[in-house]
Amino acid sequence: MGEFTFDDVAVVMGTYNEEEAIGSVLADIERVSEGRAEVICVDGSSDRTPEIARGMGARVIEQEPRGYGVAVREAVLTPDRPVVVTTDCDDTYPMERLPDFLELINEGYDVVSGDRITPGAETMPRLNRLGNRAFAGLASLLLGRRLHDVTTGMRAYRRDLLHRIEWTENTGLSAELLMRPVARNDRVIEVPIDYDERAGETKLDPLRGGAAIAKSILRVGLEERLGTSLDSVATTDTVERT
Repeated sequence: MGEFTFDDVAVVMGTYNEEEAIGSVLADIERVSEGRAEVICVDGSSDRTPEIARGMGARVIEQEPRGYGVAVREAVLTPDRPVVVTTDCDDTYPMERLPDFLELINEGYDVVSGDRITPGAETMPRLNRLGNRAFAGLASLLLGRRLHDVTTGMRAYRRDLLHRIEWTENTGLSAELLMRPVARNDRVIEVPIDYDERAGETKLDPLRGGAAIAKSILRVGLEERLGTSLDSVATTDTVERT
């Protein structure tokens, strides 16, 4: 089988009221991939985000807002192309690194994950930076492998991997999308990337959202250690007690 090119790549994202940034993100993808990468936006916006995205050639799937994970799950499972790249639509991630991610997929990796934390992530709010370090530490402890950034939005995946794992989380889906492949011994690599200041306002409450992410990481880590769903464990325990 030959190497993948940008004709084999779909760049996907969940979009929600990002009219200030979406044009720049799509222009960067267009420039770097020379217009060859497919772009899919799963959108729940009330502003001009979907109109701008369609005008720039992206495929837009309209969806009622139900959270980050619901949108991203739809986005990653939609493409037919064999390489799926996730990014956020707030202009924080370096699209110029797309060729590097594709090269690593061609070297045989199943997941290439952008690590914002190791280079410093100075543009990230301090509370968010500390939280992301804590999330990575908790995931590393649970999985027995040092991870640096489990909540990054920029990754490349082999499409078949995304279709053989049942994803369960919402706010914590980004962590789950890394943790389950690591736990199952897929070929995963983290690569340091720059992280820019976001355009527009964040939609995530850092405290409530952080608690939800930590809970997701704990759940996914324990499920992978136990080899079963915690819902199944709880159901069995309830049956045994009745």
